Amino acid sequence: MPRWLPLLLGFLTAVGPLSTDMYLPAFPAIEAELGTGWGGVQITLAAWFVGLAVGQLVQGTLADRLGRRRPLVIGTAIYTVASVGCALAPDMMTLSFWRCVAAFGGAASAVIPRAMVRDLATGHEAAKLMSRLMLVMGAAPILAPTIGGLLLVGGGWRTIFWATAFYGAASCILAWTLLPETLPPHMRSRRSPLGMLADFGRIATERGFITHAVMGGAAMFAVFAFISGAPDVYIQQYGIAPAQFGLFFGISATGFIAASQVNPWLLRRLGTRRVPTLALQASFAAVVVMAVCAATGFGGFLGIFIPSVVALASTGLVFPNSAVGALARHATRAGSASALMGTLQFALAALGAALVGALSNGTPLPMALMMMLGVGLAAAAAGFRPRA
Repeated sequence: MPRWLPLLLGFLTAVGPLSTDMYLPAFPAIEAELGTGWGGVQITLAAWFVGLAVGQLVQGTLADRLGRRRPLVIGTAIYTVASVGCALAPDMMTLSFWRCVAAFGGAASAVIPRAMVRDLATGHEAAKLMSRLMLVMGAAPILAPTIGGLLLVGGGWRTIFWATAFYGAASCILAWTLLPETLPPHMRSRRSPLGMLADFGRIATERGFITHAVMGGAAMFAVFAFISGAPDVYIQQYGIAPAQFGLFFGISATGFIAASQVNPWLLRRLGTRRVPTLALQASFAAVVVMAVCAATGFGGFLGIFIPSVVALASTGLVFPNSAVGALARHATRAGSASALMGTLQFALAALGAALVGALSNGTPLPMALMMMLGVGLAAAAAGFRPRA
């Protein structure tokens, strides 16, 4: 396996985080130009998640039937064309349509690299490769809002979508010219469409898959509860300047990335079962402290910030191991399993973000409680994992 392959897979996987986060600073500008009221641009974010959920199921199935490389090239091409459509959109509904199409194509970059990891390695080696992939992918949420803000100042909100179109084109060219095919023809699915749909049922009822997928999805619920609530908590409630918010957010994200990189070292010493279990225990203890500080006001801003860093860093040890565990028993259906896992995770992530918004009461407590709920559910799922 070439040393550069994890970097390429990480570059491709970053399509999703970049597309989700880069245009967030442009929400007011989009609403002002396209003539919608406050919050109207949220429909474009909803359209993105709908396209991503449907796209992952379709792209994962195609990846098992046609191989990994061809659906990934086609998916990134669709994403590129749709990003151009977003840049040229004359109204909010058109922008929402193209966002949905972009997510459908970009879903290939979310699903297929994980399936390729399963094609190439198992066990500790798969976890090591997944951790390397997350190093590249993890930088995207840190850099995307800053890059989006700079593009917004330099050329307006449409420039952001031209930038995503360029990224999509680069991804398509790299996938076409460099990406190896990791699923040989004799291992590809030959089942009928109905048979492939039945695969989803078999995958979802396999204990190893569902426990690991829920573990990762519930951790994603907690992470997106933080991402959704942190701007209001930090800026509005504690008076942190927007520029400083980016710094604090970057510290939290850096902890997440750093933890994912020590994951292979910990796995060799503690084993694949103990690492995520201990990580979730540490994360749960941190969010309990955060909830107490949020309810009592103890510690002020640091009483929220420090536990959040610990909680998010701990989830960096959960995601790579949950992905490897979910796919471990599905070598011939890795694309479908990856798609089903991704759909579940994004559904839970969207739910976490929505609940924090719905329960907002001007204090950090809703964010802390939702993070506690997500980490607690992840820990419960971890306890039901099969031992072998």
